[in-house]
Amino acid sequence: MSARLPVPAKKGQLAEAAVATHEDFVTATIADQLFGIPVLQVQDVLGPQRITRIPLAPPEVAGSLNLRGRIVTAVDVRLRLGLPPRGKEHPGMSIVVDHRGELYSLMVDHVGEVLSLSSTDFERHPATMDQRWRDISTGIYRLKETLLVVLDVSRLLNFASIEAA
Repeated sequence: MSARLPVPAKKGQLAEAAVATHEDFVTATIADQLFGIPVLQVQDVLGPQRITRIPLAPPEVAGSLNLRGRIVTAVDVRLRLGLPPRGKEHPGMSIVVDHRGELYSLMVDHVGEVLSLSSTDFERHPATMDQRWRDISTGIYRLKETLLVVLDVSRLLNFASIEAA
């Protein structure tokens, strides 16, 4: 019976493994809660924009805006999360994401920094998390001062689930 000896890693393989264990998120604050959106889905970050209301759209769809000649659907994430609307004195910001080839502007209270977090620190939803939040997120990261809720853009933009609720 022969024993297998560990095969030494080739130069660069360890560095690649270390990079693969981190995920980068653009952070956003909504009603004092920190959320993260995978950085690879983010196309742009915008300040307050002029939004044109879309007749007969669900309440979560704030309207549309023009971004360098492209029409972008604006979604009020506060309303999608079942939170009260943002006050007019706080215009908010937007994170533009690409979903299935279409651009969407996710309206949030504030956009923060990009965080690089170890995927080993990722956790599933706590049992006490609101079901509506569980439906549009993949899990959490426990940071020093707060929780970062990781948004699932596909589920957030699934308007069929909005109508079913």
